[in-house]
Amino acid sequence: MQTRQTNKGTKSINYTLPAPIGGLNARDSLDMMQATDAITMDNYYPAETKVVLRKGYSHYVPLEAEIETLAEYKSPSQNRLLAFGGKTVFDVSTPTKVVDFEKSFLSNRWQFAQFKDRLICVNGVDAPYTYYFDDDEAVFKEASFSGTNLSANKLVNVCVSKKRLFFAEKGSLNVWYSEGVGEVQGNLVKFDLSTLVRRGGTIQAVGCWTQDGGQGIDDLTVFVTSEGEVLVYSGSDPGNADDWTLKGCYLISRPLGYRCLLEYQGDLVVLTVDGYLPLSKALPVSQANASSVSFSDKIRGLVLERTKSNASKEGWQGILYPDGGYGLFNVPAGGQFEQHIVNLNSGAWCRFTGIPACCWSLYGNRLYFGSKKGVYLFDDGYSDNGTEIKGTVRQAYTDLGSPLLKKIQLINPRTKASAKYALVIYTEMDFIDEDKDFKAQIGVAGLTKWNTAPWGSKWATLKGKIRSQWIANNATGFKASVVFKTKTKGNLIEWIDTGFRYETGSGIL
Repeated sequence: MQTRQTNKGTKSINYTLPAPIGGLNARDSLDMMQATDAITMDNYYPAETKVVLRKGYSHYVPLEAEIETLAEYKSPSQNRLLAFGGKTVFDVSTPTKVVDFEKSFLSNRWQFAQFKDRLICVNGVDAPYTYYFDDDEAVFKEASFSGTNLSANKLVNVCVSKKRLFFAEKGSLNVWYSEGVGEVQGNLVKFDLSTLVRRGGTIQAVGCWTQDGGQGIDDLTVFVTSEGEVLVYSGSDPGNADDWTLKGCYLISRPLGYRCLLEYQGDLVVLTVDGYLPLSKALPVSQANASSVSFSDKIRGLVLERTKSNASKEGWQGILYPDGGYGLFNVPAGGQFEQHIVNLNSGAWCRFTGIPACCWSLYGNRLYFGSKKGVYLFDDGYSDNGTEIKGTVRQAYTDLGSPLLKKIQLINPRTKASAKYALVIYTEMDFIDEDKDFKAQIGVAGLTKWNTAPWGSKWATLKGKIRSQWIANNATGFKASVVFKTKTKGNLIEWIDTGFRYETGSGIL
């Protein structure tokens, strides 16, 4: 940020404000935010040096079924994407050759884990299923698990830890694990947690806390209950007291659904009603490494707002998208969904809207989501399946380098885009939310044209070059917030910074 006198002896001052690369802030009060934070950041992503409009999505596989689970299967010779919906499961790996396995399941919401060459799937009401290849033929059939007093259809969650399968039993505090190391079927042994927990509840999830990002002797097995108790064990054999040690039982906030765990850089992130919490920051385990990203503290207010009325709804899920450089948390919001996005390098947050995603999965390093009309490919193209992407940013309030009363005469957003686009930009002063709206009209070549307005509505013809254009702005006050709105398709927009020209002193009112 730079302040300089344009002409000695005059009141006119130039000031350059970086775009809000600090991301969304739903924690601090308006007068305490950093100038590079944002009060609202919808569909714009905070990169390290600029703010970028998110890309769109396209219809990958249309289906007459709501897809509530996507699962990727990977082996040295095969890579498949399975979609669970309509009480059956589809192989949608090749959009033109969709395979319906023609099942009659009771639920479409499955949890799964791949162990060796098998994908193990459970949902708490249907029998467990396994997916694998026999020679070159895909097999999807009931899994062969047995055990004393085991009701296999009650297995609702699964993970791999210490070369064993661990299962959570729905509606109880029972955990089941493979009797033998490396087994993908066969006998399961019960491990009862009811004598160890203090809050009661049921077992929600099981996870492997690798700590160093790999698998080794220091890995910990983690059990999370519905009431927010976390039991951490070292060792590899729950049936051997000399090789199975309780490291501690800790209390965190209640987890969100059965898909409440996300592995990231050797850490386990728990989706809770209080935020997205890395266990390394919550539990005093001596072996734990501190997470490099402080996940959701900065958007805690937004998370609390969503969990207040949506905590029990389906759709909560976290996923990493390495090619995009961010983590994505899918959030039910009323009858729709939104996504909370974190830049994995900087820890800055934003929100994606307008994406009807029930569930997410990677497939071949690309990101896909399931919806009411099938499967969609995300981060593909510059429109939402042919419709415009709406982006709105309200930057944090700043005094523009001067505590004095000021009159802003001109603003100059420096942006870059791949094609012509329309922009509405204006300033709100002294914490007054003006919420100036727009009316869209279809313009040249199918682009969306914003209505002309007192605060300035301008076409930008950038075509890959940085554009600098001064726009009239008539606003007076002590602190200013930049509001940046776009609505476009077929375009990638980057916002770098904003220039201001203002006067201070007496006589400006």
